[in-house]
Amino acid sequence: MIEVKNVSKEYQTKKRIGLFKNKKTTKKASNNISLQVKRGQIIGVLGENGAGKTTLIKMMTTLLLPDTGEILIEGKNINQDLKTTRRRINMISGGERNLYWRLSAMENLLYFGSLYGLTKREILRRAEILLKEIGLWEERNTPVEQFSKGMKQRLQIIKGLINEPEYLFLDEPTLGLDVEISQELRKAIKNIARKQNTGILLTTHYMAEAEELCDYIYIIDKGAVILEGDKEEVFKALDLEKEVIVILQRKEKLPLREFRKLFPDFTTENKDEQTILKIQSKTPDLQQIIKVLNQLNLSASEIKVNNPTLEMALITAKRRNRGIK
Repeated sequence: MIEVKNVSKEYQTKKRIGLFKNKKTTKKASNNISLQVKRGQIIGVLGENGAGKTTLIKMMTTLLLPDTGEILIEGKNINQDLKTTRRRINMISGGERNLYWRLSAMENLLYFGSLYGLTKREILRRAEILLKEIGLWEERNTPVEQFSKGMKQRLQIIKGLINEPEYLFLDEPTLGLDVEISQELRKAIKNIARKQNTGILLTTHYMAEAEELCDYIYIIDKGAVILEGDKEEVFKALDLEKEVIVILQRKEKLPLREFRKLFPDFTTENKDEQTILKIQSKTPDLQQIIKVLNQLNLSASEIKVNNPTLEMALITAKRRNRGIK
């Protein structure tokens, strides 16, 4: 298990004031953060840009030293023996960087594998297995500059697995990819965690991706953890409501006063010659809603219930943390 214990990190920035003066300001990128990543689990760290996600990953991968606190891997400080720590971890980031484009896929893997102290024989053995499993074996000798964006990201995943890491850090792994490739990568991420017993820490802006993949979630804002738990625990802590969508068969002039008495939290909109009702409720009673529609001679073409989402949770948690209603 990797444990982050009360870790903080500050940066100093300079802002020019006038012609000759600079004003120094201090920003806390991480503020007393504690979290855990267990083998075989996918942990999500969610927050808006600037919340501190990348700084946290850099500290957990030994690229930055924390100012205070400590990070342990199986009970030992990760910075006490960097060589051993780095053999046990790896990182995959989104985008098309972190590969040498003029080298072939296999040449990239031979180079990056050597950084972990692997022999050429070990790298070739592992590379063959991974390239076949992730569908790049036929392109192993092709220069990376000829790869599509999806192929480059698949190669980054292979690169991240070449040392058979116990813990894997994924920083926006599906950034900029199309739907089909993103789906393939999510499937690969699940398999890595479950079949190889790898502990995974994931950051992503795609909340549907986090909902699909993550076993446990940490929401951070301004460098601090403001909420944690599995999906249901997060929704419960925020007291999020479900949303009932009622699509009426045609545009209707609604008796708003009557509706407001029965459903205080509802909104309406007209779209494509239809009226759409949205009713917020923790425990929506569909039978009651249908009964009211019948009483008012309104016919619905569709009624559906939308459960709370991590996107709603992230927005609500951030607003509450900042005292915004």
